[in-house]
Amino acid sequence: MCALSSLSGTKVLVTGASGFIGHPLCQRLQQYQAEVFGVSRFQRESNRSMRWIQADVADLDEMQRIVTSVKPDLLFHLAADSSASRSLEAVRSTLQGNLVSTVNLLTLMTEVGGRVILAGSLEEPDEGEFSIASSPYAASKWASTIYAQMFQQLYHLSIVKARIFMVYGAGQLNFKKLIPYVTMALLNGEAPQLSSGQRLIDWIYVDDVVDGLIAAALSPQDGVFELGSGTLTSIAEIVQRLNQMINPKIQPLFGALPDRPMEQVRVANIADSMSKLNWQPKVSLEEGLARTVAWYAAYHRSNFPSCA
Repeated sequence: MCALSSLSGTKVLVTGASGFIGHPLCQRLQQYQAEVFGVSRFQRESNRSMRWIQADVADLDEMQRIVTSVKPDLLFHLAADSSASRSLEAVRSTLQGNLVSTVNLLTLMTEVGGRVILAGSLEEPDEGEFSIASSPYAASKWASTIYAQMFQQLYHLSIVKARIFMVYGAGQLNFKKLIPYVTMALLNGEAPQLSSGQRLIDWIYVDDVVDGLIAAALSPQDGVFELGSGTLTSIAEIVQRLNQMINPKIQPLFGALPDRPMEQVRVANIADSMSKLNWQPKVSLEEGLARTVAWYAAYHRSNFPSCA
C-alpha cells in the first residue's frame, strides 16, 4: 500500500459524500490533506478543505459537468439506492440509482483519466453458473461489477471494487436498517418487531470500512477486495446484545415479521484483503456496538429530550 502522505494534494471526488460511509470518509481524506469534492443532492456549505457540489448522481449531464471540471485523481462512488426491498417498485429506482449512475461515471472517468473506487455489496451473488440475485439492489450491484470488469479490460480504466459487508456504527440515520431501528426502539421503551433473527451476517464497523476504502484506493493493484470482519453473527445475537446494553426488561418480538426470501449468507475473505491491502478490521463487535449505542443514546437525548 502507498503511504497515506501520497493523498496530500490529491483531487478526490466522493459521491454519497454526506452519507453514513461518505461523511467519515471525507473527514479522513481531509485529515490526509486531500483536495476533497463531495457530491450531495442537497446544498451544503463548502470550506477550505471540503468543496460541496449539489447534483443528482444519476443525471449524466450534471455529472459530466462535475467530472470534467474537477478532473479527479480518485473517485469514490458511494452514492446508491440501498433499499433491500424485494418489491417491483425497487427495480427502477435501483437500476437508475445504482447501475446507470455507475456506468455513467465509469464512462466519464475513462474520458478524463483517474482511478475509481466502487462500493460493492455482500448482497451480490457468488459468481457461478447458477447465481441469482436476491433483490433488485443485489442485481444492480452485480451488474455494476460486470460493467466495471469490462471497463477495466476494454478501456483500461483503473478500478478497485470494495465489496462491503454489513456496515454498522455511529451516525447511521436510516432507521429502516436493523441496528438503528432496534436501538431507537429500545431507547424509546418499545419492543422491536423482527423476523426470526436466524440469518447469519458478517458485520463491520464503519471506521474499519473507511480505512479499507482508503487502503483500496492506495493499493497498486486493481481488483475486488472484501471488507468485512471475517466472522458471522446472527441477527438474533445482535439484537440480544443491544437489548442487554439498553433495556433488558423489553422482550424483542422475534417472528413478528416474515423472513425475506433468498437472504445471502456470506463471510468476507479478509485474508486476501489483509495480504494485498495491508488492512484488517480493528474494532471488535463488542466495542463497535458500545460505540454505536453511545452515539444513539446521545442522539436520542438531543432529539427526544422528553423521552430521555
